[in-house]
Amino acid sequence: MYRETNWALRPGRAEDVEAIAELRAEVMREDLVRLGRYDEHRVRQRLRDGFSPAHTSVIELDGALAGCVTVRPYEDGEGLYLEHFYLAPETQGRGLGTAVLRGLLDRADADGVPVRLVVLQGSAARRLYEREGFAFESEDPVDVVMVRTPRPRAAGR
Repeated sequence: MYRETNWALRPGRAEDVEAIAELRAEVMREDLVRLGRYDEHRVRQRLRDGFSPAHTSVIELDGALAGCVTVRPYEDGEGLYLEHFYLAPETQGRGLGTAVLRGLLDRADADGVPVRLVVLQGSAARRLYEREGFAFESEDPVDVVMVRTPRPRAAGR
């Protein structure tokens, strides 16, 4: 597990969009190719079109870009929508994603709100989400929608 001092979240900035679009293309390529949905331009443009610096945090590891995550209010106002959660391949599988996700979920639990997300069919990321309490809500041939209801806060937390 990463120690807190090694990584940090910083607010997203408009100038982060291209670095994050490249990261998205790299991270999603394998799953999108497997699903027959990879388009080199579209994978970047979808990020650009929906990029919201106000809702995005950049994950830095030892001061360098290691990933990002966007958390915005859900469309119906009931909870949060987690999207654009990407980690650079060299940082995956070492606990950083779990540490970042747990911090975000702790805040959602404190606010008593559910969190929804969409994960690609067959993506290894689904295991992380299931470990952290997300459950299947719906699916189509490409996407799986998952939701996590807020957990009660433990005494003394």
